[in-house]
Amino acid sequence: MQNINSENKTAKKFNVRRHNVISLLVSLLVMLAVNLIGSQYFTRIDLTTEKRFTLTDATREMLRELDDIVYFRVYLEGDFPAGFRRLRNQTREMLDEFRAYSDFIQYEFINPTVKGDWDRTEENYQMLASKGLQPTQLQVTAEDASSQQIIFPGLLASYKGREIPLSLLQDQMGMSSEDVLNNSAQALEYNLATTIHKLTVTDKPRVAFLEGNGELDLRYVADITFELEDFYDVDRIAIHADATVLEDISTLIIAQPMNEFTESDKFVIDQFVMNGGSALWLVDPVYASMDSLQVAPETIGMPWSLNLDDMLFRYGVRLNTDLVMDLQSVPIPITTGMVGDRPQISLVPWFYFPLVRPASDHPVVRNLNAVRTEFVSTLDTVGSEDIRKTILLETSPYTRILETPVRISFDIMQQQVDESRYRDGSRPVAVLLEGNFESVFRNRRIPDVVLPENFSFRERGEETRMIVVSDGDVIRNQFDQQGQPLPLGFDRFLNETFGNRDFILNAVNYLNDDRGILEARAREISIRTLDKNIVNRNRLAIQVINVGVPVLLVLIFGSLRFYLRKRKYNKKIV
Repeated sequence: MQNINSENKTAKKFNVRRHNVISLLVSLLVMLAVNLIGSQYFTRIDLTTEKRFTLTDATREMLRELDDIVYFRVYLEGDFPAGFRRLRNQTREMLDEFRAYSDFIQYEFINPTVKGDWDRTEENYQMLASKGLQPTQLQVTAEDASSQQIIFPGLLASYKGREIPLSLLQDQMGMSSEDVLNNSAQALEYNLATTIHKLTVTDKPRVAFLEGNGELDLRYVADITFELEDFYDVDRIAIHADATVLEDISTLIIAQPMNEFTESDKFVIDQFVMNGGSALWLVDPVYASMDSLQVAPETIGMPWSLNLDDMLFRYGVRLNTDLVMDLQSVPIPITTGMVGDRPQISLVPWFYFPLVRPASDHPVVRNLNAVRTEFVSTLDTVGSEDIRKTILLETSPYTRILETPVRISFDIMQQQVDESRYRDGSRPVAVLLEGNFESVFRNRRIPDVVLPENFSFRERGEETRMIVVSDGDVIRNQFDQQGQPLPLGFDRFLNETFGNRDFILNAVNYLNDDRGILEARAREISIRTLDKNIVNRNRLAIQVINVGVPVLLVLIFGSLRFYLRKRKYNKKIV
């Protein structure tokens, strides 16, 4: 009997050993198979709610097409407040995600501040500023003491000898620091992908500024021209009744024309649109100028005929001959008194320069800062329902609409503001039109125009798009004291940068069907921040729970496991 029991025990041990060996071999085979399959088929699983680690198709395709190293030097290393540490970590995670799709993505994080060596630190700061990275000054509080800290929340990206800067901090007027950091996180893929696109693009589409109708000279659009040249070949073209000049143009920019368009030039632009060309219209339906107020106490805002009303109406938009006054506006320097024989200059809101904001979540304006305008008018969408119309920019709710002619004077700044007169609500000032447009020359005589070979008049166009803005100054840059152009959107009196440059770049990108890049802008990443008031009130309880509860759970689990094992083996012995 004892021999039988001994043999049974031996057989059980053998079966257990064989089962363990088989399980080990199966596990090894499964791991080997998974690795073999993984080496042939690449995939990643993103379990986050907003898919923050899932790149857009266009970004992944661009990364896979890289043929040389893109090197990122990120200057977000050091002892930062929590928000900037989070931005640093998110930047690292996004670069790791880029690197998962391309071995040509490399990066390093650098602290430009060298402790104990101010000379090297200052040299680093000057180098970064000279390359286009702007510093940010932080107020750091620690142990009831506060100090100032300078950081450069940006990076330098290089590829085949080219180098461009990128600011990672998407600062926006009127937003809290948490919202700014949240928007910066949302824009990471877009900004990094756009930077790579700028560095690597070779075959550039052609974009043209229209000339010949009093449009803005090159010096007034110098900054945006320079920025567009990262993506496109940028020209300046006058039509002069010659349809051949627009044959290889992808997007036409009409920037604040001042003279009437001839029917011949309108026909050329119309057929350019009918054949799939896109257009960015920046048009003033009302003439009003600050130059007039420099030499006279007042000026008159008058309707400005450009002979474009019928054309734009047929495409789906009407520019109204009115002027917008808005309580949310840009301050301008005004002499408010004298101190001795010296004038006292103050910045006073000038209600004719509204700050307009995004009216939708469209990628062209998503996360866009306020856009600076000057003597802007309203617009309405009209016409065919087949044309898709998306309002992009609008005024604030505290708006007053004045029908022309309008008396414009600085006297308004000396009067008490009657807010009850600013209740006309938000009004659109920029619209995106998409679809198959109908020609304004349908059932009309074709003007005398130089036509390309095999030209065929089209009454209805191919699928295309255009953006219409009722202010030409949106694209005009200011100048410094030496007469050099300043960045578009930068106000030299306020030392503030508005969203004009980003708006124009996004608009031209979208009109050129670069939607792959703009797709990344539509990402929305939720940063689930703690309520600071609740944290401060319950600081001790939170610390005890976070530190003590995990330890207590481990002790309970360990004790329970020890008790169950002891009880199990005591039974076997019996």
